[in-house]
Amino acid sequence: MIDYTAPLDDIRFVLDHAADASRLPGWDKEFAHEVLGHAGRFISEVIAPLDPIGDAEGCALVEGRVRMPQAFRDAYAQFRDGGWPGLAVPEAFGGQGLPHLLCASMGEMIAGACISFQMVVSLAQSAIRTLQHNGTDAQKTRYIPLLASGEWLASMCLTEPQAGSDLSQIATTAVQDGDGWRITGGKIFISGGDQDMTGKVLHLVLARTGDPSLGLKGLSLFLCPSELENGGPNGVSILRLEEKMGMHASPTCQMAFDGARAEIIGAPGEGLMRMFTMMNLQRLEVSLEATGLTEVALQRSLAYARDRRQGKRLPINRHADVRRMLMTQMALALGLRAMTYRALVEVEVNPGSPLADFLTPVCKAFSTESAMTAAQAAIQIHGGYGYLTEYRVEQILRDGRITLIYEGTNGIQALTLAGRLLRLHDGQAAEAFAADVAQAAHLADDTGLMAALEAWRRATEAVRTSPAAESVADTYMRLTGLVAFGAAWARMAAAADHAPTPDRIRALAGFVQAAMLPQAEALARQCEKGPDFSQVDEALFA
Repeated sequence: MIDYTAPLDDIRFVLDHAADASRLPGWDKEFAHEVLGHAGRFISEVIAPLDPIGDAEGCALVEGRVRMPQAFRDAYAQFRDGGWPGLAVPEAFGGQGLPHLLCASMGEMIAGACISFQMVVSLAQSAIRTLQHNGTDAQKTRYIPLLASGEWLASMCLTEPQAGSDLSQIATTAVQDGDGWRITGGKIFISGGDQDMTGKVLHLVLARTGDPSLGLKGLSLFLCPSELENGGPNGVSILRLEEKMGMHASPTCQMAFDGARAEIIGAPGEGLMRMFTMMNLQRLEVSLEATGLTEVALQRSLAYARDRRQGKRLPINRHADVRRMLMTQMALALGLRAMTYRALVEVEVNPGSPLADFLTPVCKAFSTESAMTAAQAAIQIHGGYGYLTEYRVEQILRDGRITLIYEGTNGIQALTLAGRLLRLHDGQAAEAFAADVAQAAHLADDTGLMAALEAWRRATEAVRTSPAAESVADTYMRLTGLVAFGAAWARMAAAADHAPTPDRIRALAGFVQAAMLPQAEALARQCEKGPDFSQVDEALFA
């Protein structure tokens, strides 16, 4: 069986020379490399073997509680006992106080090894960060140590049957009860809503405290533990475990809150603003998941193409079309890692900066689409065997398809980019992005990237002034993602001498210039002259 190995050399190269991790306060390059080495070995040896087990066994709802595969429970015990949940948590709350970027790099590796495991454990990190930014001192003191120790995990409870992308339709309510609140209602599609790896979950719940007519302004954010301090139940129950296309060992729950006790974060009506801390972190987390999936698709494809022989008994990696697909996967794996890690550094150094705001949806959308490209290529490289379960490349496609949907669909990300973000701070976000790309092009003397940037500038002006911007939002997102990806590769090309294999970086940078960046011009023309779908006759869709 072809499995996953943590790509430590590539991760270290990207951290040092493409993500500019040295900008982070207290960043210690040598120590970071050492920590990642330990993490990579643990993930390769302990987490990677879970992937086929989770896909085959899945999880089950037994007497109202989620039961995980035994192998997952055993691996989580090692994960917890190794102190990994508290890697980036301040020491004051029981953590190790290391930069969040190390935790993010570990998250990418876990996703590549077993995305179901990563999905269950990752929400605790976002909950910790949400508490750090928004919680009271008492809330931080009470809950962060529980999450940092791994004694508890977390969930994010937004979606309801009638409220998916439109959160203004949320009907779950919270009413004040003395010093606390009580939540009543239902939520669906809740990742990690329950599990028996800890049996204890801190739910971050978006609920209505104002009149329904207030829409989004009537929502508030709550901390709702799955059990009370005395160990008793807290009116939170699991009604259903969804049967899914992929991520079989990540429990996706339908939940009911029946007067569950909760604490409010911030003030009534501030829910969406407070929740956005977690949502934006999760969008970059999804980008890391996509990077991990792209990496494992590449690893399995390289191994198969090296060993599979066809025609004159030569390995199929000698065929031009197979090489095209393999180089696409290689370019995507490294490029997605570089652009997402750089965005994470920007968020750490300048939280809320125009550039950080701009990069977040771009990383989420471009990375998840690219992961599907890599998975499709893996299936194609494996030929008929790729369609079978034995080689586990079809699993990558099944597991990863949801990444284009959750944490804000890619269509919503595109609309956000083509609308609010182009106008944010009087266009400062778009200008900050353009300046960042131009800097990368200058570093590498990359004329191809400069041409792509000029095409993007034309498209940006067209979208900014178009009455039909929504119709080309998806195209504009793909163009913006391609330019950001090109900038990531320009930085790596400029630092190729420092790479473990410099010739590999130069060859892949040339591939990006010759085979990928030229697509920018066609995408820009479509943004300038694309169709207006709002004008299509409604009868077509009747």
